[in-house]
Amino acid sequence: MTVDVNGTMLFYEKNGTGSPIVLLHGNGEDHHIFDKLSVKLIKDFTVYAVDSRNHGQSGKTSDYSYNTMAEDIFGFIGALNLGRVGLIGFSDGAIVSLILAMNHGEKVSKMALLGVNLKPTDFTEESYQFVKDTYETTKDPLFKLMLEEPNIELDAVKGVKVPVLVIAAENDIYKPETFTNLVSALPDATLKIMGGHEHDSYIIGQDLLYPDFIEFFRPPNP
Repeated sequence: MTVDVNGTMLFYEKNGTGSPIVLLHGNGEDHHIFDKLSVKLIKDFTVYAVDSRNHGQSGKTSDYSYNTMAEDIFGFIGALNLGRVGLIGFSDGAIVSLILAMNHGEKVSKMALLGVNLKPTDFTEESYQFVKDTYETTKDPLFKLMLEEPNIELDAVKGVKVPVLVIAAENDIYKPETFTNLVSALPDATLKIMGGHEHDSYIIGQDLLYPDFIEFFRPPNP
């Protein structure tokens, strides 16, 4: 399915029944990274797996900024009359989720931030050099984006009042303090470390986090 929002077209898949959860993929990916997880989530939730602008089957634009992508999802939620949604965002999708919650907290019920960073300086030295070298070789605007954004201050996330599950890999591309500092700054956040995993190995094509998501997002029994 497609919907026109914020000056572009977003492609998405909708499956399942129950309260809405929006899935947001990482840089250079599309919604299919969540396929294995979605099959399980749709038993309990209505799952909206979205391709971000300049990714997958969504519209191609000259604007690659995370703030714009967050406004895309704000428009998406409004266009589909979803009310408040749960968010599962990986990497760039986690950045978009966090910015959305900062700017439009009334649209978010809970969110899981997987492999999130607040600034380019959060990269480990080795990972930053890889992104820099790749951009210099390819001039890919998606790699330029990671070198320049996001620019989120820890003080700015203190206004995010919704429950947050922060997930990081033991061998992530970001420094470990990125995640511990974020969890400390957020009013209602918990941290889960995926032991033995790389930045994306626990989520792309995986359903390892399904039990965690069910426990986190499912409404409590009355």
